[in-house]
Amino acid sequence: MVDAHRTFVIVGGGLAGAKAAETLRSEGFSGRVILVGDERDHPYERPPLSKGYLAGKEARESVFVHETAWYAGADVELHLGQPVTAIDRGGRSVELGDGTVIHYDKLLLATGAEPRRLDIPGTDLAGVHHLRRLAHADRLKNVLSALGRDNGHLMIAGAGWIGLEVAAAARGYGAEVTVVEPEATPLLRVIGPELGQIFTELHSDHGVRFHFGTRLTEIIGQDGMVLAARTDDGEEHPAHDVLAAIGAAPRAALAEAAGLAIAA
Repeated sequence: MVDAHRTFVIVGGGLAGAKAAETLRSEGFSGRVILVGDERDHPYERPPLSKGYLAGKEARESVFVHETAWYAGADVELHLGQPVTAIDRGGRSVELGDGTVIHYDKLLLATGAEPRRLDIPGTDLAGVHHLRRLAHADRLKNVLSALGRDNGHLMIAGAGWIGLEVAAAARGYGAEVTVVEPEATPLLRVIGPELGQIFTELHSDHGVRFHFGTRLTEIIGQDGMVLAARTDDGEEHPAHDVLAAIGAAPRAALAEAAGLAIAA
């Protein structure tokens, strides 16, 4: 039986939040466990979003941390599709987007990261994408399938892990792919130039076009749709969709607003 006098609130519906709830139960915590996530889907793992699921090789259900029934069986209360908008540290409570206030004895912030945005004209066009959430992957999967069917062209800004994995998935669907990267090779700061060159050759052999030492400066559109993309070397590249894969930043706004110290 759950001890209603002790409440542990977890903010964040990713792998960290779901595993924290699992660990609390497995180590004998008998109080209330409340997990709050701003997405409507149950907690899931993010790495498969750019791999098996996006490529159409794995089912959507494969990304979830637990089966749906696990949460009720473990007495983990879910508040999905509700962002936490404020933390009252003095009152030991969090407020949700719908005005609900939840009191806690212990609070874990597992809010993760969010994709960095391109700061150039044209990012408001319908064909500009990011990949961080399951909803993004759902949408992008349909986009890649359509591009492959219609001989369309995907422009990817960034040759990191996400950019390369999406490039591979897009080529698997038959889409044309161009990757723009300011460094001299993919993943230069992670694996160095020698291994980076191997990745270049591997993806080039599968039809991916690379433009190194350049950045996107503008996404050109018409009637709200992407038509092309310009780079800082003056070139204009054909594109029907654009993926911004330029990294992620910690979602620290909630913690900062609560007055918590954020490590640099």
